[in-house]
Amino acid sequence: MKEAFKRFLQTSYTAYHAAENCANMLEEAGFSRLAENGRFDLREGGKYYLLRGGAIVAFVYRKEAGFSVVASHTDSPCLKLKENPALSDERFTRLNCEPYGGGLWYTFFDRPLRIAGRIVTAQGNTLRASLYESPFRTVLPSLAIHMNRDANEKFAPDLQKDLPLLSLGKCDLAAILEGALSFDLFAVPDEAPFESGASGEFLSAPRIDNLSSVFASISALKEADCKRTCVVAALDSEEIGSRTHDGAGSGFLRSVLLRIAEAQGLTPSETEAAYADSFLLSVDNAHAVHPNHPEKCDPTNRPVLGGGIVLKGHAGGAYTTDAMTSAVVKTVLGRAGVKFQTFYNRSDLRSGSTLGAISLGQISLPSADIGLAQLAMHSAVETMAHSDLEALTAGLTAFFDRSTRATKEGVVVE
Repeated sequence: MKEAFKRFLQTSYTAYHAAENCANMLEEAGFSRLAENGRFDLREGGKYYLLRGGAIVAFVYRKEAGFSVVASHTDSPCLKLKENPALSDERFTRLNCEPYGGGLWYTFFDRPLRIAGRIVTAQGNTLRASLYESPFRTVLPSLAIHMNRDANEKFAPDLQKDLPLLSLGKCDLAAILEGALSFDLFAVPDEAPFESGASGEFLSAPRIDNLSSVFASISALKEADCKRTCVVAALDSEEIGSRTHDGAGSGFLRSVLLRIAEAQGLTPSETEAAYADSFLLSVDNAHAVHPNHPEKCDPTNRPVLGGGIVLKGHAGGAYTTDAMTSAVVKTVLGRAGVKFQTFYNRSDLRSGSTLGAISLGQISLPSADIGLAQLAMHSAVETMAHSDLEALTAGLTAFFDRSTRATKEGVVVE
């Protein structure tokens, strides 16, 4: 798993690449692609997936009503190229970019960056989107300390002036893109994943948030003995609010679940009843206790690297976990012997958020937020513990292997 995960991280430059890599993993495991504009001809135990932009929804079909859903996101902070991105003078050409998401931008300086994403070309009357990654790297150079004496005391990147270098002199980027009519391209960190620690226990790489969750979700779906319809939704745009055609705020997941329910022969009323017997895990990473800054963490809910799955809570609803859904997760993980720990932010710090609450705005399922612990979230290179990926995969597999059922007395975990 370790080497496969490292390859996944390195080659999933953008959400579009991540979705395609997931599709390839699923194809190798016997999953078949469905078209959104086609019929769902589903068979018991059948394995299927659908692609939409930078998102993928995959499922193992069962005729029994109810869903076990794992949702994560495929995108990470980076720099997005604007239209007409070649900003040239007689000396250099730079890439005119704007920030995508809330990156830790100072970490993007002096690191290898690659242009990647998708381009759209015309083939006769057909407009075709295809993956793209540049054959070259670029770099965003720092200003030397001699010219910025205060850099070690205070440094704030100028997001319009501080741009990656494309070339000496003028550069015809249109020629490089081979006739693209339009594009969604990004300057993304292109550093190979590397291990560290006395025993190689740490992994550092770009895009650990949240491709670790995506990889674990797909791996669990491939291995699980699904008691009911098990669904993985790896959705785009979480870092910018999920309000896109392939984000959690779209109807993509809802549409797939409705069409599965239709194949099961459920009426609209029966479908709503099935939702009450379903469960959604929103899987996104959490802040581990930083060894150099432990004071930044909550006094009693302090996840550590290597401590297992993180169960996340927040009074303001940034995470969807409540007492009942927390108890369900603890029961499933406890029965499977998977380690878990809890996370809350310090009460005087602003909380992050994830796609769980946005997903519930589209389709209301009992839900909890989990993830794995990491350091340097939204940095160009983030850090995690190898063992936590194994725990997350085992926990998600256990979740798919069980089901929940609502009764007047409470929730039955079977």
